[in-house]
Amino acid sequence: MPRSGRVRWGILGTGGINERFLAHVREAPNAEFVAAGSRNAERARAFAARYSLPRAHGSYEALLADPEVDVVYICLPNGLHHEWTMEALAAGKHVLCEKPYSRHAADVTEAFDAADAAGLHLMEAFMWRHTPQARRFVELLPEVGEMQAVRATFSFVIADRKDVRLRPDLDGGALMDVGCYCVSGVRLATGQEPDRVHAEQFVGESGVDERFTGLLHFPGDVTGTLVAGFHSTHASLEAIGDRGSLLLPNPWTGTAQALLLEGREIPVEPQDPYRLEVENLSAAILGEAKPLLGRADALGQASAIEALYAAASTAEPETVAS
Repeated sequence: MPRSGRVRWGILGTGGINERFLAHVREAPNAEFVAAGSRNAERARAFAARYSLPRAHGSYEALLADPEVDVVYICLPNGLHHEWTMEALAAGKHVLCEKPYSRHAADVTEAFDAADAAGLHLMEAFMWRHTPQARRFVELLPEVGEMQAVRATFSFVIADRKDVRLRPDLDGGALMDVGCYCVSGVRLATGQEPDRVHAEQFVGESGVDERFTGLLHFPGDVTGTLVAGFHSTHASLEAIGDRGSLLLPNPWTGTAQALLLEGREIPVEPQDPYRLEVENLSAAILGEAKPLLGRADALGQASAIEALYAAASTAEPETVAS
């Protein structure tokens, strides 16, 4: 337990996402950012200087050995998430791991078993789930009536063909990078886990899925569709019921200023989603709140992603493991 009433955070990895992550997280009243770790000492020092962090570690292991760090934010490429989460938990650190945690449900089970055994918190960093927009979306769902379908999209253009998200050895791909948000959104809207899925993936020269389309079936004959990719720009989450529809434009960044309920604007005030997730996990570590996202959500995510990839590889419907 932190002694000061503020949780001390270390950042494991110096990737570009930190520009967004660190923009407002230090406004969280229950957190302070004290260290960074990189595989390169010079890079670690430059990163720490840029973001005014007191300490820089020239290896991930050194960061995890820092006794003045309570929790680590793991923002490495997808294929390294599980390995370094397990290392962090073994070192006695709480963990906020960037999404998606893994494409394998067994990894999620192993990690949360380790966290529980050590009395530590582990959270998958779906920051969008912490936003006022996501909360208002759920509150308004009864207005659409009996749920029939959910549609989710997330695509953007990758111009740099050397982008790490195009590397198969690091679990790149559209489903893992942006499609996982769509899976999260569809699951949140339905309040259920899918029981079967269909999928099509379009693999580019990179060797990863650069476009991915999925259809998820939920109990009660509710369907969810997702479209994700690296060759267009779009982001939306829409719930359709027998009395109308509810649309959240640009749902994944928390920047939307209104939801659309049958075309009627429902205002909502944006807040920084990274700050909100840091506040939530810090409060959980301090024993003041429950983490918004835990084992059940992470396992639902990984199980759905695993089934979608299996369906895409066979072009046959795939049953989701329960």
